[in-house]
Amino acid sequence: MATKSSFSKKIFRSIIVILLISGGIGGYYAYKTIYQSNVNLEGKKSLIIYIPTGSNFNDVIRILDENNILRDRASFEFLAEKKKYVNAVRPGKYRILAKMNNNAMINLLRAGIQEPVELNFNGIRTTTQLISRLCRRIEADSVSLYHAMHDNGYLRKYGFDSDNVQALFIPNTYEFYWNTSVDQFFDKMANEYKKIWTPARKKKARAIGFSQTEVMILASIVQAEQCCDNEEKKVIAGLYINRLKQNMLLQSDPTVIFAIGDFNIHRVSYEQTQMNLPYNTYVHKGLPPGPIGFAQESSIDAVLNYDKNNFIFMCAKEDLSNKHNFAKSYDQHCINANEYRKEMDRRGIH
Repeated sequence: MATKSSFSKKIFRSIIVILLISGGIGGYYAYKTIYQSNVNLEGKKSLIIYIPTGSNFNDVIRILDENNILRDRASFEFLAEKKKYVNAVRPGKYRILAKMNNNAMINLLRAGIQEPVELNFNGIRTTTQLISRLCRRIEADSVSLYHAMHDNGYLRKYGFDSDNVQALFIPNTYEFYWNTSVDQFFDKMANEYKKIWTPARKKKARAIGFSQTEVMILASIVQAEQCCDNEEKKVIAGLYINRLKQNMLLQSDPTVIFAIGDFNIHRVSYEQTQMNLPYNTYVHKGLPPGPIGFAQESSIDAVLNYDKNNFIFMCAKEDLSNKHNFAKSYDQHCINANEYRKEMDRRGIH
């Protein structure tokens, strides 16, 4: 009996040891699966991946594989299933960090914690250029953006049409998620537009007899004439408002350049000023159909707070400082223009 009892104890102890070893192995595997780094970025600190709208878990695995991110794909798939990420894939732009473990990576992707993208309007003048920049930064494709920009029915809900939609976009730096849709983009821009148009600005627009869109159109012309000096912007705005009140042609060179679509033009010729194009203010009286650029907040305020002067004419200064000589009479304007032309000829600028 003693021998049998001793044997039973040995068997029991063996089972306990086996269970402990198995538990230890299982615990180590669980720890490794959840908490041990499973990212290989070959010396990089981080890597951006893009998960398109409509992607499923297999697409995510393919994207991770294509970027050689996972050291152990099986452990990632195992934990993803346990954490119910397999059926909860969210599109977007994600930053994967070096030495990230499965748990952290799955939490990031499952929660949709995206890396934001920034959009600014620096160096662009047209909606075509805006579309080109947009489709490099957000998921919405250029065809969809183009159709939206030219669909009067779609734009009507925002208060614009295809001629003046450029007024909707106020230059600034904006943050978006990469998977932003066309609707989401327009909704955000509309909200930003509303923020700019405070009750005080609306009141000033009414006081000068302009609609918000008309302010934006004139502001874009003022800005094209003077990009940087906010005080001179007010003088230019006052000059153009004087011309509008007197039913004169605005005769703005930047409108001719915009109408032609060649922003490399340095000197507008007489022949170009006579081209019958809708945006050419040498030919058509009043404001053009829409903005000729993206009007900055400072340019909007320059129009709303324009300088009440008697100037009718303006010409770039002969020192090419990007500032202007202003005149009340045509004779004085001719003197100013002649000095400018002589300097342009001397420098060989055509």
